[in-house]
Amino acid sequence: MPTVSVKRDLLFQALGRTYTDEEFDELCFEFGLELDEITSEKEIISKEQGNVKAAGASDVVLYKIDVPANRYDLLCLEGLVRGLQVFKERIKAPVYKRVMPDGKIQKLIITEETAKIRPFAVAAVLRNIKFTKDRYDSFIELQEKLHQNICRKRALVAIGTHDLDTLSGPFTYTAKRPSDIKFKPLNKTKEYTACELMNIYKTDNHLKHYLHIIENKPLYPVIYDSNGVVLSMPPIINGDHSRITVNTRNIFIECTGTDFTKAKIVLDIIVTMFSEYCENQFTVEAAEVVFPNGKSSTFPELAYRKEMVRADLINKKVGIRETPENLAKLLTRMYLKSEVIGDGNQIEIEIPPTRADIIHACDIVEDAAIAYGYNNIQMTLPKTYTIANQFPLNKLTELLRYDMAAAGFTEVLTFALCSQEDIADKLGLDISATKAVHISNPKTAEFQVARTTLLPGLLKTIAANRKMPLPLKLFEISDIVIKDSNTDVGAKNYRHLCAVYYNKNPGFEIIHGLLDRIMQLLDVPPGEDKGGYVIKASEGPAFFPGRCAEIFARGQSVGKLGVLHPDVITKFELTMPCSSLEINIGPFL
Repeated sequence: MPTVSVKRDLLFQALGRTYTDEEFDELCFEFGLELDEITSEKEIISKEQGNVKAAGASDVVLYKIDVPANRYDLLCLEGLVRGLQVFKERIKAPVYKRVMPDGKIQKLIITEETAKIRPFAVAAVLRNIKFTKDRYDSFIELQEKLHQNICRKRALVAIGTHDLDTLSGPFTYTAKRPSDIKFKPLNKTKEYTACELMNIYKTDNHLKHYLHIIENKPLYPVIYDSNGVVLSMPPIINGDHSRITVNTRNIFIECTGTDFTKAKIVLDIIVTMFSEYCENQFTVEAAEVVFPNGKSSTFPELAYRKEMVRADLINKKVGIRETPENLAKLLTRMYLKSEVIGDGNQIEIEIPPTRADIIHACDIVEDAAIAYGYNNIQMTLPKTYTIANQFPLNKLTELLRYDMAAAGFTEVLTFALCSQEDIADKLGLDISATKAVHISNPKTAEFQVARTTLLPGLLKTIAANRKMPLPLKLFEISDIVIKDSNTDVGAKNYRHLCAVYYNKNPGFEIIHGLLDRIMQLLDVPPGEDKGGYVIKASEGPAFFPGRCAEIFARGQSVGKLGVLHPDVITKFELTMPCSSLEINIGPFL
């Protein structure tokens, strides 16, 4: 859930009254939010960087409020206050309007070069807006919250806001070679080419996380005005020429991205939240977007739509008995203007442009439940009774865990993600042969792929515990992940059991004895007859030549055991011989 930080005094001033911390906590709960923490800027810096760094920081009390991830309209002070005021029936939900300008409409022209990079763009104008320092800070913070949330860290949508009075329309959204793009970016003192900027921002703690979106593309997206001034290079940075300040009066907002629907939602949220500060409140000046095919549309859409829900459906799903009139009142408090129509059981709900989270009737039912109060819903016994059972695979896992411990082995739990080197290079394999599921944008080199074997995790655990007395006997029973094109998600989990023995001698006989004990517990007799098990000489890059065997049970290969190759031992920074066993326990269910 996103967390919104707001100044307590500013919040209470906007709400028109003060609350104790307990009272505001209760109000948040009633509205479906959670007051997560009461802190200050000084306290935050002190915790993160120490008291020395915190010296001189603000002591203003901050409320950190957890907001549902789909409530984009509550990600700033303005939306939060408006939502709470409507919920407490102190104000009516405002009506947002799109108006045409008195003069020439601002145009954003999209060229066909953007098609393979970020093909969509929308735009709007906030005219005659009045900022204060706090309003300006909230405006910038909302953009950042949207970037982290619905924009998926700018991969789907990137927001650009510009001082319209410093620019000259129409605007052109195109894509050019990095070497052909040159401008002065935000907070810099001179011009740079796009290539130079990408190198500079590799060390920027904030912007380096977005570089991967376009850095390997032959063309970079860029927006110019009619004089060739660069507004922005989405999704990385805006130009310094059109930067907005507290004194900015007219704002041109552009949202570019790979998801047209989300771009429209993001634009709607920004303009509805801050049109409150325009000279004509809650009105937004339209902008025209011309697409590569020559067609054009005006934005923002600010579309209102109607939904119909039966009162008895809401009562049934929530477990309450309220009249249609009361239910309509509850929904109106949740920013969903509602009225009873038709036969008296139908409720017509108007969905405003701020509530993009309302997709289905169940979303409306949920809001009715929140307004009614979850604590006010009477507890009832379910009409049907079911008896839960443990998944057979999990039950087998639990039974094996106890017996593995009884055999003298210590259980470990390792990460499900690991590096490519762990499952490939260190085990003498090529990464393409592992059928590993790769993480598209790994945070660290340690978590690049989902593990395809449990062995590296156990060996790394031994490496971290080399000072412990020998022998080290470890085991793990967990899932591994393998690519599988026959499944709907393209991958499949397998439950594996892996055990290792680490000592001055290889201890192959101990691992072999453990295998016999496991098969005895699984009621699988030795021999190929009657669904038994056998081991057959085999080879594997991770094992010492002539010291590897493949395990066959019930007519299929279920795993391998053997003495690990000295190269493998060395690559995991170990110095003693080691034997291992790894089997798939799924076939034994």
